[in-house]
Amino acid sequence: MKKYILGIETSCDETAAAVVADGREVISNVIYTQIPTHTLYGGVVPEIASREHVLKINQVIKKALSDAELDWSDITAIAVTYGPGLVGPLLIGVSTAKALAYAKGIPLVGVNHIEGHICANYLTEKKDPSSQVPQDDKLSPPYMCLVASGGHSHIVRVDDYDKFTIIGRTHDDAAGEAFDKVARAIGLGYPGGPKVDKLAREGNPQAIDFPRASVGDSPYDFSFSGIKSAVLNYLNGAEMKGLEVNKADVAASFQQAVIDVLVDHTIKAAQDHNMKTVALAGGVAANSLLRKTMKERAEKNGQIFNCPELIYCTDNGAMIASAGYFEYESGRRADLYLNAVPNLKIGER
Repeated sequence: MKKYILGIETSCDETAAAVVADGREVISNVIYTQIPTHTLYGGVVPEIASREHVLKINQVIKKALSDAELDWSDITAIAVTYGPGLVGPLLIGVSTAKALAYAKGIPLVGVNHIEGHICANYLTEKKDPSSQVPQDDKLSPPYMCLVASGGHSHIVRVDDYDKFTIIGRTHDDAAGEAFDKVARAIGLGYPGGPKVDKLAREGNPQAIDFPRASVGDSPYDFSFSGIKSAVLNYLNGAEMKGLEVNKADVAASFQQAVIDVLVDHTIKAAQDHNMKTVALAGGVAANSLLRKTMKERAEKNGQIFNCPELIYCTDNGAMIASAGYFEYESGRRADLYLNAVPNLKIGER
């Protein structure tokens, strides 16, 4: 008998809910994005995000159940993101999930947002054979996963469905954060990642030699503040000299430098830890060059490559439902004292 998990996600600026069966089969997936609202301010405003979540969360959950053609009696458990993320938005999701669990008499499971991103990889399985997404129909731990988003850049060894070991991490800016800051500097606006990706296709990635940073004796760690500063210095220098800047070349060269580091470190980590599979997760995993480059490098090294479909790279309820299923199967339950933990770390329980 299938186990249906309702996943709720409100860690930042997407109000999302989904129903997933047995951790892999997406029955419904509803996302209300606040991007148009926050674009006016050049980034996410936490207070506004919280108010938007309050206005939309009940509608999104109701639609997720309706789209799945299920009612509350069919739901095995409710999974909700409780960290990391913005504390105000997190509290909206956690409070709603606790109220529903209590009112409906359904078990509650707390989910780590980053672990949810990793579990999005299980949602790519058994799709249409014509899909352009690289897939391993039997994806299962252990494998090496790069988690890259606006707030996180980690290389994670996935030891089991609910066990994770951090192999590498950023020492300053996350990759997605660097994309957003560079996008703002060259006048692309918010959200920066997709806009840099699009503009970079028109530029020459070898036009400007931006640095590829390494972190001392930590071969798997990242540092992106240096390349961000290098881009700003390049733009400021050109302005002072009255030189015209080719924004497409800046975007392409910056993107290439970041992706070179992300791919090199992840592939090395997989090789050193004898992992036959490399996976991507997080918002930056939607970047077309990253997906292409990681696939080529992994296959060149005889490794299997896996990544979520684009809809599951950005924040969504399906990934939370998937992670919640594996937490539920391991016997973990949350009580009504569950609270938001904005700085929750991978593997913390």
